Amino acid sequence: MKSKHTKYILWSIVLVLLFYILWYLKNTVAISDYLEPEIVATHYNGKNFVAQDTCIECHEDIFKSHVKTAHYNTSAIANEEHIKGKLAEGSNELNLKGVRLKLIKEYDGIYQLTKPKFGDTALVKSKLEITIGSGVKGQSYLSWEDDKLYQLQLSYFEPTNTWVNSPNFPEYSFNRPVDDNCLKCHVTFAENKNETGNGNIYKRNKLLLGIDCQRCHGPLEEHVVYHRTNPNEKVGVHVDNYGKYTQQQRLDACAVCHSGLQAQQVKGNPFSFIAGDTLSAYSKNYQNNNRNLKLDVHGNQMGLLSESKCFVNSSKMDCITCHSPHENERGEQDVFNAKCLSCHTITAINSSVEVNKHTETLNCISCHMPLVPSEVMKLKLDDGLNEIPVYIRTHLIGVYQ
Repeated sequence: MKSKHTKYILWSIVLVLLFYILWYLKNTVAISDYLEPEIVATHYNGKNFVAQDTCIECHEDIFKSHVKTAHYNTSAIANEEHIKGKLAEGSNELNLKGVRLKLIKEYDGIYQLTKPKFGDTALVKSKLEITIGSGVKGQSYLSWEDDKLYQLQLSYFEPTNTWVNSPNFPEYSFNRPVDDNCLKCHVTFAENKNETGNGNIYKRNKLLLGIDCQRCHGPLEEHVVYHRTNPNEKVGVHVDNYGKYTQQQRLDACAVCHSGLQAQQVKGNPFSFIAGDTLSAYSKNYQNNNRNLKLDVHGNQMGLLSESKCFVNSSKMDCITCHSPHENERGEQDVFNAKCLSCHTITAINSSVEVNKHTETLNCISCHMPLVPSEVMKLKLDDGLNEIPVYIRTHLIGVYQ
């Protein structure tokens, strides 16, 4: 009896230990899984990007606000939710001088049909897979061919709510290769199979669409792991701190995309530059030395701003002086008026003008940063002959007639 009782006790101890070991392992794995976020891509500097919605854990309000911005929506999966143009029969075609383009819906997506009007050329069918552009001005569309990325000929132009020929798209070309210099202003990261950034062959599952938190704050795996491990730590660790940047570094974080062709010729891979770097160390011709060259409003907000008296006379002004990257402020007249009036008082303004006295309710930017037609961004209409410019708000702040 004693022997049986001893065995019973031993077996009970073994079962308890086994149960504890299983419980420990299960919970340890669960904790480990939680601490280590999902890795979606690795930057060329070796740091890891996490899934976009990871930031919502601690920054819910900022995240929910940011997803409404044009930055975040500047690229997305091409589906009926994100494609802005009309797909209904009768509104889904563009008839150019030498080619007819049509969009059709099928069970697995939306396709562009391309049929040249001359020569014995077969109909070409290309799937719309990525939208480029938030739709505020318009959208273009990208298509995969194996691992090669191409722009399609059909684009959407919001001011006329019509389909147009993609900007500067050759009329007799079926597709146009898309490289890093095209992508870098519309996606957070793209892993090019050629690390120099040349060519249009990408790892399809390493394409981070939209300009999300990590484009400005850097790859955030270390940041997420640290703060999940130290939930009571309120000071951000392993994340770019804009408060410590110089004025030039803050400007450069925006200028890498918003400074026209002068600064977009980045040495090496265009995605190698991250916020906090100094753009002049990456750019082949960062400064525009030809002061007689007219600055175009398309994509060159930094060049225009740098010529403005507001900027020249300020030692602190940068892009976020007037813009919040976390919020959609488009059309918020009162918000921008307040930014202007934080430096310029109504009394001082009216003392310098003889007519057109100002009030706080006037729309400052409508007069001092008007919409201007771009000389380089023009769209061909469906007659195949005429072109219309895209109107973009100038950042050359001044007094206009």
